[in-house]
Amino acid sequence: MMLKKAKGHPEVEEMVAFLGKGTDFRGILHFQGTIRVDGRIEGEVITKDTLIVGDSAEIHGNLNVGTLISSGTITGNIVAAKKAQMIAPGTLTGDIVTPVLNIEEGFVMNGRCEMGKAVKQGADRLPAEAVSA
Repeated sequence: MMLKKAKGHPEVEEMVAFLGKGTDFRGILHFQGTIRVDGRIEGEVITKDTLIVGDSAEIHGNLNVGTLISSGTITGNIVAAKKAQMIAPGTLTGDIVTPVLNIEEGFVMNGRCEMGKAVKQGADRLPAEAVSA
């Protein structure tokens, strides 16, 4: 299935799934394409594609994604192989590894950041103590 580019975000493909407000997901979420989360996830998110975390979203767990766009609350460590865009009023409590990081004024980040030309996806990019968190 071919996906169209989302209007206003040429780097983001059209959403293939949406976890709305009031949704509570526990476990490991694997997906292809772009999904938006406005509910709560407890567990791990794994994709080579795009995860959009809305204002009302709460994620407790590690993220291993291609692109992350977040204005929600994330407690966990992040590997974003392509880029991460952090938007107010969101928060991150955890470490992030990404080649491109954009943090909007008003976004709160408590953790470490590692940036470089290329980021290999995988938990091996995070400090050992971060992976077990």
